[in-house]
Amino acid sequence: MFIGIIGATGNIGRHLVEEALDRGHHVEAFTRDLARAGAAHERLRWTALDAFDSAAVAARLPGLDALVSCYQPGNAATDFDATVAQSIADPTAYATVARALLTALDTQPRTRLLVVGGAGSLEYAPGQVAADDEQRLHAAMDALGLPRGYAAAVRGHRDALNVLRTSNRLWTYLSPAEQIGPGERTGRYRVGGDQPVTDADGHSRISFADAAVALLDEIETPRFVQRRFTIGY
Repeated sequence: MFIGIIGATGNIGRHLVEEALDRGHHVEAFTRDLARAGAAHERLRWTALDAFDSAAVAARLPGLDALVSCYQPGNAATDFDATVAQSIADPTAYATVARALLTALDTQPRTRLLVVGGAGSLEYAPGQVAADDEQRLHAAMDALGLPRGYAAAVRGHRDALNVLRTSNRLWTYLSPAEQIGPGERTGRYRVGGDQPVTDADGHSRISFADAAVALLDEIETPRFVQRRFTIGY
């Protein structure tokens, strides 16, 4: 398959590039800054792209079976604090990018779009979403060592999901586990829908590498077209 990856130098994006190449796919890796491009590979092409520019995205769609957006403001893999600050400064960016990508897909409606979002839109009880519960959200920010202002970015991710939900395009939204970070690639994970997947200790967690595994599994064997899913150990 031919897979485009926006945010290919980020925490999940770089694992996704590696996972796709290991499985024999062709990858077009998109980044804002080609100076950040990774190693060369015969089935890998690096391209500069502004995810906010729907015309530029549309120009790169022909030939792609799937486009994955790991968009983040900044690059959390190299400067986490700057990404957090930019996310707080403009929490509308996630929904804006979602709209731009959907507009681009008007030209290639059979191309799948997979968006990596946040866990704050998951339900902690039926019909109750963390993004709408200020007290719960602030407690989660404190536990993760994030400034409470990041709650605005959590709601921004939720707004992007709502944008996708109004579309008839072939979109899929991944809400990773509540705790996602460095770790080994186990190739194992459990799948959920609108509620977090937790382990025996009640923790919702996944590694960047296994998030990439889950995304590639979904690309190769679609199960959540026009739906959100989540993962965890």
